[in-house]
Amino acid sequence: MITSRAVVALLLHHYRRVVVQRAVNYDFAGALTDLICDAITMAAANVEIAPGAVFHSDRGTQYTSAQFAAHLSKHNMAGSMGRTGICWDNAMAESFFAALKNELIYRTAFPTQETARRAIADYIEVFYNRIRLHSGLGYRTPQEVATEYYKKQLIAA
Repeated sequence: MITSRAVVALLLHHYRRVVVQRAVNYDFAGALTDLICDAITMAAANVEIAPGAVFHSDRGTQYTSAQFAAHLSKHNMAGSMGRTGICWDNAMAESFFAALKNELIYRTAFPTQETARRAIADYIEVFYNRIRLHSGLGYRTPQEVATEYYKKQLIAA
């Protein structure tokens, strides 16, 4: 059984409540900023990020670094963070991590880091994005919301 902790960086689409991209690392003392920047780079390669898209985060040092600001600028994104002590600003990400821990992490003993990495990927890609109902989406899945959105875009075009 693994004893190290995984560090998960992810990008959530605010409207659809879908995890757009994730990056996982087991080096907690390592460069968290690099991990987050990697997730942004992978997201930009996989989905269209609207110019001026807002990346909202807590006030962790990885999000206040010059490296992170430069990376957001490179991808034409704007950074946003709440005031100190205001936890509601990042509630969507906090809610996701609570669900991940309660629905997967605390219920599973992972024999290897690779097993944990695969389980987290499956939870996000298969369960969270496609099957799990979200109260913030009217008890629909992110996939249903995306399909509805794209249908409306086609009708409007």
